[in-house]
Amino acid sequence: MTPPTQTLKQRPGADGPRGSGPLNTQDQALHTRTLPRFAPLGLLAAATAVSVGISLALGWNRAAMVVVAAILYLVAINLVSRSVENGRRATDRTVTGLVTIAFLIALLPLTTLLYTVLSNGLGALSGEFFSASMRNIIGEGGGIYHAIWGTLIVTGLATLMSVPIGVFTAIYLVEYGKGALARWITFLVDVMTGIPSIVAGLFAYALFVLFLGPGVRSGFGGAVALSVLMVPVVVRATEEMLKLVPNELREASYALGVPRWRTIVKVVLRTASAGIATGVTLAVARVIGETAPLLVIAGSTDSVNFNPFDGRMATLPVFTFYAYSEPGVPAEFSVERAWGAALVLILIVLVLNLIARLISRAYSPKTGR
Repeated sequence: MTPPTQTLKQRPGADGPRGSGPLNTQDQALHTRTLPRFAPLGLLAAATAVSVGISLALGWNRAAMVVVAAILYLVAINLVSRSVENGRRATDRTVTGLVTIAFLIALLPLTTLLYTVLSNGLGALSGEFFSASMRNIIGEGGGIYHAIWGTLIVTGLATLMSVPIGVFTAIYLVEYGKGALARWITFLVDVMTGIPSIVAGLFAYALFVLFLGPGVRSGFGGAVALSVLMVPVVVRATEEMLKLVPNELREASYALGVPRWRTIVKVVLRTASAGIATGVTLAVARVIGETAPLLVIAGSTDSVNFNPFDGRMATLPVFTFYAYSEPGVPAEFSVERAWGAALVLILIVLVLNLIARLISRAYSPKTGR
């Protein structure tokens, strides 16, 4: 028996088999003309040249010249793309230009800050700057040895206090908390995240005044103030990492008869360890540059103090503040030390962020292709 003949339905707008007739609407969209790759750069160069000419003729400053160049480029890329390509591509190129301009505007303060700190602080860096304190130093000389040790001690104590509290709180919220207490803890963590740093310093000062009397100053008090700022950051980072652990891992552990606490320790925390370590490192980098709470409770000194429970303790942020706000006579040496201390603080934060990246890369789950 001969099989029935199947007729091919011809597509609307086509005169024959594919490729033998005129293109339909979809094929025409695929074959639309596009601008050359160098066109955006050429238009940007032309807009910049026109803006420079207008600025020189009218006496505008550089900021006005940049704004005019950006506007001219956006208008030019939209018109040229609309005439050569289509309206959708023109809109896409215009929005891409706006996003790029916004990125450059956001990047400008950062690059300016880094350039300013590097240009003013590199001259202060020397062997004496890292190995000497400011004890009995007037004018030239001295260093930040005492402030570096104070920063490390205060931040280390704050980390020791904040990490266990933050991690255990996050474990409770994710693994156990289901009722009103969990909702209140979440609310309080959100509130603490937005607390001004000066309030944390006042809280630590008021707390220690109750036990030691007015006028108390200590590095441990500064660590308590910093821990108030660190705890909500650690809780949020740990909570998000624990939520990313698949429930299948927990269920598989429970199916083997493993208790919940052991499942959390051996399965959940190990799986989320990379993200937790990264969050803790970023929390440390966030509070290491705080000045206001340390001004209130830790104070400042020109000598090295390794005992956080006895007397004032210098830190890099407070050292920078006093060196710049009260430079003394002659002022140029103190201001140079302030810029040097600021540069060292930025370098410490940079190292902490790099450590966080390395930890995340080393301990993150390995996935194959």
